[in-house]
Amino acid sequence: MTHDLQIGTLRTLAAIVDQGGFGRAAKALHLTQPAVSQQMRRLDAFLKEPVFAATGRNLRLSPAGQELLAYARKMLSLNDEAVARFTPPRGGMRVNVGISDQFSEALSAILGGLKRAAPESRVTLRTGPSEVLTEQIAAGSLDLALLIDPSDDPAYRVEEIGPIELAWFGRPAARHGAPLPLALFTEPSTLRGLTLTAVDGAGVPWTSAYEGAELIGLRAAIHAGLGIACLVANADEMWGLPSAVHPGLPRPPGPVPTGLAVSPRVPQAYADSALESIRAALDGYPFTVSQHA
Repeated sequence: MTHDLQIGTLRTLAAIVDQGGFGRAAKALHLTQPAVSQQMRRLDAFLKEPVFAATGRNLRLSPAGQELLAYARKMLSLNDEAVARFTPPRGGMRVNVGISDQFSEALSAILGGLKRAAPESRVTLRTGPSEVLTEQIAAGSLDLALLIDPSDDPAYRVEEIGPIELAWFGRPAARHGAPLPLALFTEPSTLRGLTLTAVDGAGVPWTSAYEGAELIGLRAAIHAGLGIACLVANADEMWGLPSAVHPGLPRPPGPVPTGLAVSPRVPQAYADSALESIRAALDGYPFTVSQHA
C-alpha cells in the first residue's frame, strides 16, 4: 500500500522546528494549535513512533523525526521550486523567451528591457540556434523568440526587426590552392546553408574543418585557426574574432531577415513593449536599415 506524505504536514513539521514550538508554528502558518498537533499525530502514525522525543520548552526531535525532517526539507524545496516555476507572480505573467545565440551579447539589455516593460512578469530565458527556437515556439513552449531568418507558421506571428549584415571570420593556415577550410554549424542551420550557397555559387572548393551545433564551439574553432565561418558582421567587436583574409573568398551572403516570433497567447500590449525593448537592445548590431523604422 502506498502512503503519500502531505506537503502541508511536512511544512508544519519544519515550522515547528524552525519556530521553536507548536504555538509559534501555528501562528506563523495561520493555523490553530490543535490543527498543528493533529498533523503531528498523523506523522506519528506514519512513523509508528513519535516525531518528537520531547515537546514544550524542551522541544526535541526523535531520531526518526530528525530523519523525516531531512526528507521534509528536500521535498518542500522541490515543491516550492515547482510552484515558482509554473505559477506567475501575483499581478503579473510568466513569459518564456527564446533568443538566438547570435544575439547573446545583448541578453542583459534584452532582459532589462523586458523587466521594464512588465515589472511584475517573470521571464524564463532560453538561448540557442534559431532553428531550435523556431521548433519550440511552434510547439508552444516559448511565448517570444528572437530569430534569424524566421519562417512563416500559423502557430505564431513575426514582427520584423530588420535585415542583419553578415561577414566572414577566421584566418586559418592553408596551403595555396588548397580547399577553403570552413567552420560550419551542423544541420539544421540557416547560416550553414547561406555559407555553402555562397561558396558553391562562387565555385570555391571547400572542406569542412569543423562542425558543431553551438556558437561557442564555432567561435573557439575560429580562434583556434581551424576554419572560416559566416557570422553577424560585428562578431569581431563582440567576440574578438579576426576578419577573414583569403583569396577567392566570395562576398558574404545576406543581409538576413530577423524578427520576433510572438505566440497568440501573448497580450498585444506586452508584445508591443517587448518588441520595442528588444529593438533598443539590438541598437549596436549591424542592421542594414534602422530597426525602429
